[in-house]
Amino acid sequence: MNTVDKNLRFNELFDQHYAKVFRLCKGYFNGSEALASDSSQEVFIKIWESLDSFRGESSISTWIYRISVNTCLLYLRKQSTRKEKATTIFPPIATEQYSFEEEEKIQKMYSCIQKLGEQDKMTTLMMLEGIGYQEISEVVGITEEALRVRIHRIKKHLTQCVQHGNI
Repeated sequence: MNTVDKNLRFNELFDQHYAKVFRLCKGYFNGSEALASDSSQEVFIKIWESLDSFRGESSISTWIYRISVNTCLLYLRKQSTRKEKATTIFPPIATEQYSFEEEEKIQKMYSCIQKLGEQDKMTTLMMLEGIGYQEISEVVGITEEALRVRIHRIKKHLTQCVQHGNI
């Protein structure tokens, strides 16, 4: 792929997927926009660096979500060992204004999502993003039927957590 084509393809992918990647990362960082912005930047740096090597064995969006999840998990591990400074190179995503009660419920849900295991968290965040079962099952590496069972259990756990504060 020549440089012009790569630039066009990258810009297209960025425009199409940045908001989704940002929201996915925001879920991994308990709603922190600064950390979500930083990790989203890392995701798109990795996409740029690896774009030529994308083999097309899965859809491009599945590939991007896998990079996003791996980047967020790596970022969480790094963050636990050293302090990170937030930067804002990419544009922030506009956030909706919520009432105090709604904001409290959203924070409680983020808190409950953080209590889930790695695959359940990934599944939940992708579901919240509106990604289809087939694509989620490819990213997670399980069958669609197993995914449906997992989603049912996740919903049950999250409902219990939000209502009673425990999973």
